[in-house]
Amino acid sequence: MLQNAELQIHAAWLSWLQTPSGHYLSDWLQKRLDFMLADEFGYFAVQCGMPSLDGLRNNRMSHRILLQYPVIDPSLALEQLADKEDATVPERESVNEQPRRHPGIWVDAFAELPLASGSVDLLLLPHVLEFSPDPHAILREAYRVLRAEGRLVVAGLNPWSLWGLREMALGSWFGNRLPPECHMIALGRLRDWMVLLEFEMDRGRFGCYRPMCDSDMWLKRWAWAEAAGDRWWPICGASYLIGAVKRSKSMRWVGLVPGERRAMFGRPQAARI
Repeated sequence: MLQNAELQIHAAWLSWLQTPSGHYLSDWLQKRLDFMLADEFGYFAVQCGMPSLDGLRNNRMSHRILLQYPVIDPSLALEQLADKEDATVPERESVNEQPRRHPGIWVDAFAELPLASGSVDLLLLPHVLEFSPDPHAILREAYRVLRAEGRLVVAGLNPWSLWGLREMALGSWFGNRLPPECHMIALGRLRDWMVLLEFEMDRGRFGCYRPMCDSDMWLKRWAWAEAAGDRWWPICGASYLIGAVKRSKSMRWVGLVPGERRAMFGRPQAARI
């Protein structure tokens, strides 16, 4: 049931991932995660969403968990059940009128993870924030479930790229190719959220410099843009992958104050001859 709900809410995103540009993005992300997470140690690693991506496959933690996408609102489910119990033939004003459909009213499950506080060593969010109505709530939840010095890895789409320019500037004329629920988050804005939540960003990578193409042939023709973009305009990649560490502000035991050391352990006695 959870899988069916995921396919319903993210059908557009999952179908876009099957396009040539979607495969191009997934392949780049898979290669970077294999390299980035290979040396992350701990006990529990969790990936949220994007089940077509095996982001933790190269990680050596003993417990690797995949959390699926949100479930439907229970109130809406009851409403749909009541509609099914009505008359078998729905009343319509005309023959050409389409049956009434409910909008996608969903609860973002990633804002309330079923995990204990301070229990996760590695948390991966691949293209989760741009599809959430409240991405800051997901980051707060990530801070809650991560242990001190735990690792957070976020993959997102860059609005300051050829893909972002195409969606924002040309989408109204030629139509958007990405799902309408996708709201790209700039890296600077994400960095501000990280600072507020006491995350310290220590690594990152931009990628996917080719334009969004509808065929593999055109993607291959733009292959030269990878090396050129990585050298001349590295911050304009269509996707970014960043890593951050949870820094917990707390007191540390550094030893006794020099003046208190004698009071605690006593004065040294003189040696007898």
